[in-house]
Amino acid sequence: MARKSFPILKQLIQQSTNRCFTSTVSPRAVTLIPGDGVGPLVTDSVEQVMKAMKAPVYFERYEVRGDMKCMPEEVIDSIKKNKVCLKGGLRTPVGGGVSSLNVQMRKELDLYASIVHCFTLPGLPTRHEDVDIVVIRENTEGEYAGLEHEVVPGVVESLKVITKYCSERIAKFAFEYAHVNKRKKVTAVHKANIMKLADGLFLESCREVAAKYPEIQYEEIIVDNCCMQLVSRPEQFDVMVTPNLYGNLIANTAAGIAGGTGVMPGGNVGADQAVFEQGASAGNVGNEKILKLKRANPVALLLSSAMMLRHLEFPSYADRLETAVRHVIEEGKFRTKDVGGDSSTQEVVDAIIAALD
Repeated sequence: MARKSFPILKQLIQQSTNRCFTSTVSPRAVTLIPGDGVGPLVTDSVEQVMKAMKAPVYFERYEVRGDMKCMPEEVIDSIKKNKVCLKGGLRTPVGGGVSSLNVQMRKELDLYASIVHCFTLPGLPTRHEDVDIVVIRENTEGEYAGLEHEVVPGVVESLKVITKYCSERIAKFAFEYAHVNKRKKVTAVHKANIMKLADGLFLESCREVAAKYPEIQYEEIIVDNCCMQLVSRPEQFDVMVTPNLYGNLIANTAAGIAGGTGVMPGGNVGADQAVFEQGASAGNVGNEKILKLKRANPVALLLSSAMMLRHLEFPSYADRLETAVRHVIEEGKFRTKDVGGDSSTQEVVDAIIAALD
């Protein structure tokens, strides 16, 4: 089997060598979903920064709430047309049979790969230094896909579906990401000692793909040991590839180690579309106090929007935005409460805009 090319990954490289700015490029349309809770606050932050640096993008805004029964068809059509979406957090009701719009969107658009980049930022105190982990998670099947039903009253059956096709596809994506971004190691996370068939199939696919990338170190780790290793020696991990549910847990753990969910960027990508959003779970999406005081951390979504700019092949704008964000964090004068400060969202945004130049 030949190595498969993933053109989308060429735009996700973390640093650009092209630093010239041009005003001759055609602006790109981006679907914007502000979301629930603090979502509109942080998406507004992105809009302000994009306007300040005259980024060649414009937004098509759609109001979507997490308690809707389904994602509006016009929103899906917009993402299919524009190929790119930026979204705030969508609250998923607990229980009650209401399915997650986030999961619906990933299935509808076949956004099969979740990318969460967890890294320590200079100036931001953390328990561990030099953390730089990319969690790549299969997004369309497994327990997290929500395939469950009530067999009889009081008995619920939840299905974990693992296929060769999806396992191989996400493994190829992870190794190609590592190759393009000059990463040295890929770690497959599993529970094949218990789920011998399902996770065994996932591991089998990872091993087959790993053989095509002899220059990249490959290792495997059981998910419970992985959690312990993450909190004790996170610097040992580089790129991690996981089934759906494990990846959600691992990404949030890695984000907490590296500085918190408020500063971790991410995106969900497929063959044709990409949706960029806060990398790890938006824990404060429904925090009424944070919303009332307007103190939500905009950094995660700003860094996600830098990923989006790079994906749109505007690397110089992405570099400029990332440099400004890093400068403000390292300086330490303007930070929201979740990262040890007392600044408002707008104060952080104003500082980043001032740092653009």
